[in-house]
Amino acid sequence: MIEINWGKPLSFVVSPEGDVQKFTTAEQARYWLRKKWPVADSARDRALHRVEAAMECLAPVGAARRAFISAAKTAGFMPENLMMQPEREAA
Repeated sequence: MIEINWGKPLSFVVSPEGDVQKFTTAEQARYWLRKKWPVADSARDRALHRVEAAMECLAPVGAARRAFISAAKTAGFMPENLMMQPEREAA
């Protein structure tokens, strides 16, 4: 099986404990949407449809990524780069 170029990996905080998941391929995004997604809503359904279409070369990967990001937001996932950094203690 050929993996579809997903572009720059997307990293999301996926748990209250701060666990980060990096999504590097369309196949990985599809797996999460189908098996590990915490909510079943229209954003998830749309993202799954677009990711699968991109995997079959029937839709642009950019559309799949945008739908995936939107679904991640509705699922409560936060982009890793928006995580608050702990303040450094003064020496």
